Amino acid sequence: MTRVAEVTRAADPPAPSAPAWRSLLGAPGPREGLWLGLVLSLLACLPFIVARYPQMTDYSSHLARWHIMLDGGRSPWLAQHYIFTWRWSGNLGADLLIWPMAKLFGLEAGGRILGAMVPVLTGLGLVSIDWALRRRVEAGTLLAFATIWSPALCMGLLNFGLALALALLAFAGWVRLETWRWRWAVFIPVGFAVWLSHIAGWGVLGVLVLSYELHRKRSPAALIAPWPLAFPLLAQLMGAGEPMGGNLWGNDVLRFKFSIWLQALRDQNFMFDMDTLCLILLVIAYSAIRKRLDGRLGWATLAMFILTLAMPRHLGGGDYADYRLIAVALMVGCLALSWRAPRWLLWLAPLPFLLRLGATTEAWEANSRRMATILTVIDRIPQGARVASAVEEDRGEWPLNPFEHVGSYATVRRDALVNTHFAIPGVHMLRVRDASPAFADPSHRVFVQPKTNLDLSKFAPAREADYLWFIGKRTAVGMP
Repeated sequence: MTRVAEVTRAADPPAPSAPAWRSLLGAPGPREGLWLGLVLSLLACLPFIVARYPQMTDYSSHLARWHIMLDGGRSPWLAQHYIFTWRWSGNLGADLLIWPMAKLFGLEAGGRILGAMVPVLTGLGLVSIDWALRRRVEAGTLLAFATIWSPALCMGLLNFGLALALALLAFAGWVRLETWRWRWAVFIPVGFAVWLSHIAGWGVLGVLVLSYELHRKRSPAALIAPWPLAFPLLAQLMGAGEPMGGNLWGNDVLRFKFSIWLQALRDQNFMFDMDTLCLILLVIAYSAIRKRLDGRLGWATLAMFILTLAMPRHLGGGDYADYRLIAVALMVGCLALSWRAPRWLLWLAPLPFLLRLGATTEAWEANSRRMATILTVIDRIPQGARVASAVEEDRGEWPLNPFEHVGSYATVRRDALVNTHFAIPGVHMLRVRDASPAFADPSHRVFVQPKTNLDLSKFAPAREADYLWFIGKRTAVGMP
């Protein structure tokens, strides 16, 4: 009897299994998005791994400022050429972190590691917020990764990038510690740390927390809930902030606002950057119409969009105060999406980020090889030389020019006086001592139109220098 039963069971056909594609239509596992988000966060620093020289527009001038700052006047050449006056302000994130990084790894390697930390921490901040709010990582957060490599990061606004990443992580902590009675004691120093990195990042943190509290409490009491973050206002009132003055809005404001919105995700490819911008805006708008925006972040999204239009261009001694917030508004809008996406959409959501990351990495690798060739000229520059850098700027090109401040490497490696630094008196901690105040950014820029000759015979910074270092694609027809 036993043998017959065994034979019968063996002869039964196996139960039909569901087609593999059906699993793509189901709901993802509770930790599936989390692991995907963590992997994408680590992948976000790929350009720094592939390229020997970081290809952010302002990076080399930041590197030179750190070199002067860390030298502390020991080099007679740097002491002759520059004055560095330390000042506590809400714009010091990378300037503080480079001290231990340079001591451990050297200046150039330390700066590269520091830069790579920013996109990784930003990605981790996005994942942390979604996990703190919903205990899962959804497609909207993975779509938000497309905003990490924003124009602000491509330009090399490292202090702001670091502050933004810290603001995202801090907001996740605010949500996670909601019921803890001592949360205020933690967030007083956290608020100072974010402000010290960059005042704009501190502002983003304030908007996120206020929006969250307004949705949660729905009463005037929510307006005072973020009070632990407000103490940096005292530092501002005591003069620790950057000065403001002059024309804060710039000229032709409406045209400028329209222009920066068109360039909201400007990186390497015009059509793809515009397609990504339109995709994100359409998804956010559709979700708002269908009432699929999480109110805990929805009000912050609206506030960030308004701020991009209401804020001036120049604020706290920095440029593009409004421009850098556009990608943040798009990022927060993606975080606010409240859809339970199927597995296929969860895995499709990071595609814009991966495509943008691939284009950025490819461009960085090619431009880094070109920069390595350009930098060989430094071997011919004597120690402490006076160098006038002239950089060709083509207004018609979509990608940002990564070679705009490459002349600053002459300061890093030769203690040279160069006109590419951010050294405006009363605004920056670095000032030029051995030349006129005009011998600084943006005096190195030479704007040209397509199919026109480049004449450097009247290039003003050359009158204060021993060497002219021209960087461009065409040959100059006139020299000083």
